[in-house]
Amino acid sequence: MSAIVHPDLQPILRWMPTPSIRPWSIGLFRRLARASERRPLLDGVRVEAAGMSAASARVLRPAVGTPRAAVLWFHGGGLILGRPEQDDARCAELVRALGVAVVVPRYRLAPEHPFPAALDDGLAAWRWLHDHLDLPPGAVAVGGESAGGGLAAALAQRLRDLGGPQPACQVLVYPMLDDRTAADRGLDAGGHALWNNRSNHTGWSAYLGGAPGEPSVPPYAAPARRADLRGLPPAWIGVGTLDLFLAEDRAYARRLGDAGVPCTLDEVPGAVHGFLGLAPGASISRASTRAQLAFLRRHLSLAAPSVVP
Repeated sequence: MSAIVHPDLQPILRWMPTPSIRPWSIGLFRRLARASERRPLLDGVRVEAAGMSAASARVLRPAVGTPRAAVLWFHGGGLILGRPEQDDARCAELVRALGVAVVVPRYRLAPEHPFPAALDDGLAAWRWLHDHLDLPPGAVAVGGESAGGGLAAALAQRLRDLGGPQPACQVLVYPMLDDRTAADRGLDAGGHALWNNRSNHTGWSAYLGGAPGEPSVPPYAAPARRADLRGLPPAWIGVGTLDLFLAEDRAYARRLGDAGVPCTLDEVPGAVHGFLGLAPGASISRASTRAQLAFLRRHLSLAAPSVVP
């Protein structure tokens, strides 16, 4: 695999195993993830907690001044792992680079809380954001990484159907969109780094409360299953060419375009799932981050900074 992995990632992946998460090991992986969580410096950022219905959120704002826009951001973790603090570095960068507030729901995890708990928590955070932040219309984006990208896509669909305020855009970073990928057991031997299809099967099974890949799933449970994608906000989708989710992300990007939704698909050669967190200072990670910032800046009508991060 090292022959095709991007050179920026090869030294890291050489020593990093990719375990398969099983239902019995979810608790163990939660403890391991929390123990290894990085504690970045949050210079220039004020952090608050917000309570809402059954969940809460972590709110990051500029330390000085009033935010001009906001991003509702969902953390990753395969719908079974993760918490907002794991994305502090990413969200602080959004705050500093764009001058926005970032609201990160502490959504409930499966299997204890299967669908629609996480999406309901995201909707509650969306409503809290509009009730508590004084922002102009069209000044809120939704986004997230991996499972968080899937939740952002699902929320955009749900908001489209509910009416009312709509996201200005959606930023989907190697999003987890389609349970049918997990049902393809031929992918189990694919050797995908960081998140393989055995773990994917565990995550989708826990979230859906049953086997993935069934003929139908509830609306919004798996965003790629939605037939009509018309009227959704413009999307940016980024994914590595070695990511388990490459095919489903490509398909969703193509279908958005076919439905008349402006969509940018950014494929990163030789990148694996989670490469932004794995190597945030790598050239491919910085290029992807700049692309996301430029997309958000354009759709949130924010002025470009004097220095591009």
